[in-house]
Amino acid sequence: MKFEKYQLESDRKLLLLEFTSIGPKGRIKKVVQYAETNLNNYYNLGFGDKDERTGEIDDIVITNNGDSQKILATVASTVYAFTDKYKDAMIYAKGSTNVRTRLYRIGITNDLLESRKDFHIFGLIDNQWHEFRKHSEYEAFLIIRKK
Repeated sequence: MKFEKYQLESDRKLLLLEFTSIGPKGRIKKVVQYAETNLNNYYNLGFGDKDERTGEIDDIVITNNGDSQKILATVASTVYAFTDKYKDAMIYAKGSTNVRTRLYRIGITNDLLESRKDFHIFGLIDNQWHEFRKHSEYEAFLIIRKK
C-alpha cells in the first residue's frame, strides 16, 4: 500500500486491533474488530472510535481529525494482516451510514490497482455481489484474499 499508516496494536488472534489517530482534534483511539459470523470463515469488519468509558466501538461519531486517508490505509493494512493469519476469511464491510459506506468505497478505489493484486473485491447492489468497479454505488463490500 502506498499510503502512510498508523502503528497497530492487536490481540493475539488479530480479531481486535487498535491505533491512535493524531490530528487537530487530538489523539483519538480507533478500533478495528473482526467479528465471526454464523457462516464459516465469514467475518464482519467493524470500525470506529473507541469509547473510553465502555471500551466499545462507536461507529457513529464523526471526529474529523484531518487524517482520513491515513486512517483508511491503516484499516486496509489490518485486512492484509488478518488474511495473512486467516487465509480463507471472507470479510464483509459496510459503513454505519451511507456516507461512511461511500467513504469506504473511495478508500477502496484509491488503492484499487494494488489491492486487486492480492484480493477479490466485490460490492453489493440489490442483494447481489458484483466485482468492484470505480464510480459504482454499493451497499456493502466483500473482500477475499487471492490464493
